[in-house]
Amino acid sequence: MTTTLLRNISALATMDDGGSEISDAAVRISDGWIETVGRTDEVDAQADQIIDLRDHVVLPGFVNTHHHLYQTLTRAVPAAQNVPLFDWLNALYPVWARLDAESVQLATQLGLAELALSGCTTAFDHQYLFPDGSSVDDQIHAAGPVGIRFHVSRGSMSLGESDGGLPPDSVVEPEDVILADCARAVGAHHDPSPGAMVRIVLAPCSPFSVTTDLMRRSAEMARQLGVHLHTHLAETKDEEAFCIEKFGARPVEYATDVGWSGNDVWFAHAVHVGADEVAQMGRAGTGVAHCPTSNMRLASGIAPIQEYVAAGVRVGIGCDGSASNDSSHLLAEARQALLLSRLSVAPGVGEGEIMPVREALRLATRGGAEVLGRDDIGSIEVGKAADLIAIDLARLDYAGALHDPIGATILCAPVTVDHSWVHGNRVVENGQLVGVELPSLIERHNAASRAIVDGR
Repeated sequence: MTTTLLRNISALATMDDGGSEISDAAVRISDGWIETVGRTDEVDAQADQIIDLRDHVVLPGFVNTHHHLYQTLTRAVPAAQNVPLFDWLNALYPVWARLDAESVQLATQLGLAELALSGCTTAFDHQYLFPDGSSVDDQIHAAGPVGIRFHVSRGSMSLGESDGGLPPDSVVEPEDVILADCARAVGAHHDPSPGAMVRIVLAPCSPFSVTTDLMRRSAEMARQLGVHLHTHLAETKDEEAFCIEKFGARPVEYATDVGWSGNDVWFAHAVHVGADEVAQMGRAGTGVAHCPTSNMRLASGIAPIQEYVAAGVRVGIGCDGSASNDSSHLLAEARQALLLSRLSVAPGVGEGEIMPVREALRLATRGGAEVLGRDDIGSIEVGKAADLIAIDLARLDYAGALHDPIGATILCAPVTVDHSWVHGNRVVENGQLVGVELPSLIERHNAASRAIVDGR
C-alpha cells in the first residue's frame, strides 16, 4: 500500500453533496483512492509521501465533457475565423481529410497536455472522422503519457453531400464498417470498472452527418455493450432547420424518436431547445455538455444552462474543438460558463436568479462526472479516486482576492495549475507536466499542422 498526504491546504472545496469547504485541510490518499478528508490536525500525519500545500487552494480535478482534440492542428485558420458553424465546417472538412495516424497522435497528446495544465483530470474526446487509417487506438496510445483519464469516442460520419448531408463524401464511412469498428474498440479498450483510465463512447457526429439508421443502430449497440452515447445536437438554428426539413422534427424530438434519450446519453451544445424539451430531458436523465466559448465564437447562441440545472438535467462543461475555441483551457471555460449565463437573464434580477460562482465550479467537476456517468470522480470524498488539483495563491492573479480563494479561481483570470494528481499519481508538478516533454511535442505538432493546412 502506497500512501500520500496533502496537508496544510489553505482552502479545499470538496464538491460533496453539502458543498463542504475546509480551511487548513488535509487529504490522505491510499493506492490512488481518497482515504481521509479533514482538517490537518485531524488526519493521520504518517504517509509514504507528505506534500505541504500551504498557500494553495485544492479542488477536484476538472472534467471535460466535449472536445475535438484533432482540431488543435487547425487553430485560427483564416478561412474559418469569421463564419458560423456550417460555413466553418465546409472550410475545414477538406483540411481534416488530410489527417493520418501520426497527426492524430500528436494532436491528441498536445490537446490533453494543454487540458491537464488547465486543471483537467478527465477528458472526453469526440473524434468522428478517421482518414488514412487513423483510429481510436492512435488516440489512446498518445493519451497514456499525459496521465489523465480518457473517455474517447468511436465517432462517425456516414451521410455525405451526395446523400444530402453536410460533409464531403471523402470523409464519410460505410455504416457497417463504422459499427464493426465500434464493437472492436469497445472490446479492445473499454474499462467499466471503478477508477478506469479509458472508456469508449459511441458517438455519431450529428443529425446532418449520419443517417437515421446509424443513429438507431448505434443506440442499440451501445446498450448491448454497456457504453454511453454522445452526439452534437441543437447547436445552431441551421441544424434545427435541417432537422425539420429532413426529418419533420426538431432536433430533440428527432433524437428521442431514434432512441437517444436517457441517462446513458448526453448532447454537445443543446443551445436551441424549448422549455418543454428541457423538461423532457430532465425527466429522461439526458445530459448536456455546455461549450460557451465555441457557441460564442461560431455565433451559435446561448444555451439555457440555468433552466437545465433547474429541471434536473445533468450539465457539464466542454471546451469543444480547438478550431472553434482555439484553446483547451477548462478553467477558462468554466469562467466563461459563469459569465455567459449571466448575460441570458433579464436586467435587474435578484441574486437568486444568476448562476452562483460555486455552481460554475460544480459544473466543471462533479457535473462533468455525472454527465460521463461516473460516480468515482468529481468530488474530494472518502472512497473516491484521488483526482485533485492545487493552485498556488501567492501569485499576481489572486492578489486582493484571498478572502475567498475558492471563488477567486473562477472570478480572477484563468491560470494553469501548479500541481495535479490522477488516481494519486502526479500529472503536473510545480507547473510542469510530468509525463510529456513539451518543447519536442510542440515542434512536431506545429510541423504536422503546417503540412495539413498547407496540403503538403
